[in-house]
Amino acid sequence: MSAIPEPALRITPDMLLSRKVDLERRMGRLPPVTLVILALLAAIFVAEVRTGALDSRASIIAIGALARERVVAGEYWRLLTAPWLHGGAGHLVGNGIALYILGLVCEAAFGRAQFVVLYVLSGLAGSIVSVLMAEGPSVGASGAIFGLQGAAIVLLRRERDRLLVRDRRVGFVLLIWAIYAIAGGLTRPFIDNGAHIGGALGGVLVAMRLHPVVLSPLPPERAVAVRRWLWLVVALLVYAVVGWLRR
Repeated sequence: MSAIPEPALRITPDMLLSRKVDLERRMGRLPPVTLVILALLAAIFVAEVRTGALDSRASIIAIGALARERVVAGEYWRLLTAPWLHGGAGHLVGNGIALYILGLVCEAAFGRAQFVVLYVLSGLAGSIVSVLMAEGPSVGASGAIFGLQGAAIVLLRRERDRLLVRDRRVGFVLLIWAIYAIAGGLTRPFIDNGAHIGGALGGVLVAMRLHPVVLSPLPPERAVAVRRWLWLVVALLVYAVVGWLRR
């Protein structure tokens, strides 16, 4: 007596999705590095307001803004200090919202150490392009934040077969922020779209070298490389602080 063959198993979309890593479930609501950066940005802005740094072009330059003539004269530390300053409360709030959202994504995807490297180097790339495109002065974290956005795009495209992102509203919110930031660069003083372009390009380039820890642990050899990059970033920040103190 022959056995009745079982019907073929139909592969459904749900079955395929189940093989992906749910990025949103890996995100913490309180990403520690992102929150530390947000706190620093807020504290620095309070200091700007109290010292009258937003009162004039000269005062914003004096506090550490990016200005081509100063950088060409040897004040390279401004490339690193300008991303920590802001030109107004609205500028800070808009950047803070975008940083929090992208921090949730990138800190979960790349881990704390790689996130710090990505953020600082993206801000530096934004400052370099800003100096090439405009005389300044300019300030703002949006170059670094555009870098996070560029890195998120690289991650989601490169790992689209392994990552599941269920809530597309995040992308819509970030699109609105990008339009807002670029419009601000066209209409407000101290905000520069060169930093946005440079930051995005820098984020893309850095992300191509990062390991997505959300998918697998950092291999030992990659961990050594990340520590070296992290020490470089620390050295750059120390240089910026020393340069600012000696200005």
